[in-house]
Amino acid sequence: MTRSKERFGIVLPIILLSYFMILLDNSIVFTSTVRIATDLHLDSQTLAWVSSAYTLTFGGFQLFGGRIGDVYGRKRVFLSGLLLFSVGSLMVGLATTGPMIIAMRAFQGVGSAILAPTTLALLLDNYRGKMRSRAIAAYGTTAGIGASFGMVLGGVITSAFSWRVGFFLNVPVGVLMFVLTLFFVKSRESQRTTRLDIVGTILSVLGLSALVYSIDGTVHQRLALVVAVIALGAFVYAEGTVRNPIMPLRLFSDRRRNSAYVARFFFIGAAFAYFFVTTQALQHIYGFSPLLTGLAFLPVTIPQFFGALQVSRLSSKIGNARLIVIAVVLVTLGVSLTVILGLNRGYWIAFALPMVIFGVGQGLVLSPLTVEGVANTDSEIAGAASGVVNTVHQFGQSVGISVVVALTSGLHPFITSYVTQLLIITAISGLSFLTALVLLASQNQQQAR
Repeated sequence: MTRSKERFGIVLPIILLSYFMILLDNSIVFTSTVRIATDLHLDSQTLAWVSSAYTLTFGGFQLFGGRIGDVYGRKRVFLSGLLLFSVGSLMVGLATTGPMIIAMRAFQGVGSAILAPTTLALLLDNYRGKMRSRAIAAYGTTAGIGASFGMVLGGVITSAFSWRVGFFLNVPVGVLMFVLTLFFVKSRESQRTTRLDIVGTILSVLGLSALVYSIDGTVHQRLALVVAVIALGAFVYAEGTVRNPIMPLRLFSDRRRNSAYVARFFFIGAAFAYFFVTTQALQHIYGFSPLLTGLAFLPVTIPQFFGALQVSRLSSKIGNARLIVIAVVLVTLGVSLTVILGLNRGYWIAFALPMVIFGVGQGLVLSPLTVEGVANTDSEIAGAASGVVNTVHQFGQSVGISVVVALTSGLHPFITSYVTQLLIITAISGLSFLTALVLLASQNQQQAR
């Protein structure tokens, strides 16, 4: 056995399990909100902040989390992120009041914002050639499975134990990952001659946080949007003038990467909106409990897992861009099929069958999107590139859910609202398909040169 294979067997699970924790945690909240509100006596506005506080810091600190790994060393930053996330998870699980759980969810979000981009950057540090492609493919697979499996596990944990258990589980896992990282994970040296872009950091955190709030907030959303536009405009200008930008603008000089970012944005928006509205639909239409609702997503999770196993073979055979196009078509078909078949057909026909198609598509798409999102980047900006990938992922999720909910908020009855939501999600997924075609055209042009 070669040394690279040994590293593949030890380092990859450490990184993927750490990333999986973040995704799982976010999905568990989807199926636990009712129980959290009951236990802590939260009104609807306070309950909304349990999720919004997390997304605010997670989205706002993404670029910062990616870049500090480039500057101060990814292993060191990764360990810091694990520590912050684990402590935050513990405190969320121990929360006894609304303000406490909101504050700790925000704290946990900072840990996630540091962990998420650093995990991907560490993969780029530890693998080369085909090993790197396979590792990134596994990372993309984890991004998809973590979200859908979280729905299943969240329902099981909430029904069988308590929503607190889902957060407590992060603590021993985080401690174990911390210890294993100390001994087994290697990282490139920090750039000792490079200073962190303080101006860019402040503007990115302010702009991205304000943008998240303009989407998920409850009051003064228009003011937040104005602040976001001004801060992000100043941020882009600053990044073009400072010596060591937190987000080097040369990241966006590659048309393939840009197309991958946009395709990921629309795909994640469609996928998370689908999970969000379908979770509610299963409970409203069929009266499913949180446990049954979680188990009802198995037709997504299982095909997704087996679809993901085929990514490496299919990518090498037909290329990433073609695979993304095919996968997005499957996802779009899966969403629209429930509308075509009709909700009166029952769960197995109206939901489970389309979920299988949706799951296969999701299993195939995230890995090549991740590969394309960090393609042609050098080691000096790998962390920044990872930060952009995860920022796009996070904002796609927030925007997708918010757009679908906002456009259908006044519709009644519930079935009419849900059908309309599925049609909107289909349209969002269609935008991902169109962008994937641009990515395919860009890939073909580069190959023709």
